[in-house]
Amino acid sequence: MPASPIRKLVPLSDSAKARGLKVYHLNIGQPDIPTPEIGLEAVRRLDRTILEYSPSDGFRSFREKLTAYYSRFKINVSADDIIITTGGSEAVLFALMACLNPGDEIIVPEPSYANYMAFAISAGAVIRTVASGIEQGFALPPIKEFEALINERTKAILICNPNNPTGYLYSRSEMNQIRDLVKKYDLYLFSDEVYREFIYTGSPYISALHLVGIEDNVVLIDSVSKRYSECGIREGMLITKNKELRKTVIKFCQARLSPPLLGQLVAEASLDVSDEYMMNVYEEYLERRNFVVDSLNRIPGVYSPIPMGAFYTMARLPVDDADAFCAWCLSDFEYEGQTVFMAPASGFYTNPELGKNEVRIAYVLKKEELQKAMVVLGKALEEYRKI
Repeated sequence: MPASPIRKLVPLSDSAKARGLKVYHLNIGQPDIPTPEIGLEAVRRLDRTILEYSPSDGFRSFREKLTAYYSRFKINVSADDIIITTGGSEAVLFALMACLNPGDEIIVPEPSYANYMAFAISAGAVIRTVASGIEQGFALPPIKEFEALINERTKAILICNPNNPTGYLYSRSEMNQIRDLVKKYDLYLFSDEVYREFIYTGSPYISALHLVGIEDNVVLIDSVSKRYSECGIREGMLITKNKELRKTVIKFCQARLSPPLLGQLVAEASLDVSDEYMMNVYEEYLERRNFVVDSLNRIPGVYSPIPMGAFYTMARLPVDDADAFCAWCLSDFEYEGQTVFMAPASGFYTNPELGKNEVRIAYVLKKEELQKAMVVLGKALEEYRKI
């Protein structure tokens, strides 16, 4: 089981804080945006006398309300197509466990969300990767590279769209290429789409459930964590039109009894959040993205492509070993009592030769803090090159 690249440097961060340093957390996708008041109010007004088990697939009222949310994105699903999970993470894990036997293979474009590897290991599955590159803005690798990996053990393709860690948004053409491959080889398509609210380009959001002809092959992964800043309530969704697959997933859901009760109450209430709240959040992330990417590219030797979605960007640094640099920033460096905490990109690749000089930066801090963090990063690189 691999250590999380997002969290493995936490002891160094804790030590830096114990020494009195201000640590700017650019390492983890924990939004600082306030949770919608309507969701918090659902907890304050709780009048239950028993905090009981919920149904294994989640409250039906919540699932029915979600169908209206998805319809706004032209994703047409019924409440029966939706299974509520303990965060999007459990949705990915249950999808893998339901669809793959030990030794079966999944093809994943990398860099990819680090915990996919942990989920695959938990399910006894094997991840095979095709590499995307920073020079191409992390666009989908040529589809022939996917096809070259397909063998009798290949059962699925897993994508994240918009992508974590790169912020890349797959185009209609790219999604159609994936669809054709899935159809040709009768594969599952697991599509993690938790960042659909944060797309900063005129290009349309193409969901895997928009793709015609592979409806029974698609498993959509979703979560309220990012769009409503509700990471801690652990509410996710596994959505598929494949009835047999749902029957299998439900067995895993029954084994863990039920998804979080209080979280469902908060998430269901949050679906009524105002358009103004969502627009303000969107505009805030857009401003942060523009500032961070511009600031990074102004630091000598640093390059970051412009991410088209989510709230992350990958940056190439003028260092030989980003793991060592990120650790050094926390253990040996400070500038005016401050330092930065970034996620080394090596943890988002399975190929140890890739990502050595890259980091993932989450722009989930207020712009004033991001401004200071970018100054500190520039000073750190300047000092590190002198060592």
